[in-house]
Amino acid sequence: MQRSRHPLFNTFIAALAGLLVFGPGSALAQSIGKPIPVPAAPDEIRLYPGVAPGSEAATHTEQWNQTEDNRRARNVVVPTLIPVLPAAGKANGTAVIVAPGGAFRLLSMDNEGYLVANWLAQRGVSAFVLKYRLVETPAKEEDFIRARQQGAASGQRIGTFPLAVDDGRRAVQLVRENAARWNLRPGRIGMVGFSAGAMATLEVATGPSAASRPDFAALIYGPMSAREVASDAPPLFMALAADDPLFATGDFGLVNSWKKAGRPVELHFYERGGHGFGMKKQGLSSDVWPEQFWAWMRMRGVVE
Repeated sequence: MQRSRHPLFNTFIAALAGLLVFGPGSALAQSIGKPIPVPAAPDEIRLYPGVAPGSEAATHTEQWNQTEDNRRARNVVVPTLIPVLPAAGKANGTAVIVAPGGAFRLLSMDNEGYLVANWLAQRGVSAFVLKYRLVETPAKEEDFIRARQQGAASGQRIGTFPLAVDDGRRAVQLVRENAARWNLRPGRIGMVGFSAGAMATLEVATGPSAASRPDFAALIYGPMSAREVASDAPPLFMALAADDPLFATGDFGLVNSWKKAGRPVELHFYERGGHGFGMKKQGLSSDVWPEQFWAWMRMRGVVE
């Protein structure tokens, strides 16, 4: 198993895996769920023309599962972008790549993927759900849950899949290369990630090549630890609940890192919300993070 490229991944990934099993709002805690066919997505765009680099020896196949209010993808080996576009004549020239979370073991495709993309598309944004590669897990859902329970109980530190970061960078490049196809305006390609997706988004946003960095980024319940930030890093929006068991540690070093680099940063720190709320409405102030993200984008001039 490959290890992560940055220590922050290893710091949190075991806790993420445990929350997926035991957390009250988590994908796996809801129910084991029902296996479903991989949904047809006629407009789905493969990130690479052939086998994705690094997956040449992969033998596992993608599978999906349906719970009461969410669909989850596991064992993704062919990374893609799924366009969710505005109605004809409504596009505003802005694109946002949406990276769902799931501890790099699954993707929360509805709550942190399609629902987010639909919300953005209704407001004129060309949204793209990123189905990035994941660590291989047991095919049977029961075996998958058992493995995660054992790992969480033992305090196992599990490295992430660095290929997820590669897929994020490639996604930004692909959208930028095809800007004319979707009538996108320069400087308006963003990326928003949730939990593990936020961790990948942070790596993409701080990558070495400007060509594969988004023009703006958002981390929804993502890491907060300090790190090196370049003087040309993209503007950053963050949302986190004070009762998040993973990232609300009292460490806001990432905010200071962005400020030290002289780059724009905004943090919304909610009293309640937990981890993994996504687009769920809980009757809490954290419910309005999408509207506050939109207000921030308007302030930045990337939407009207």
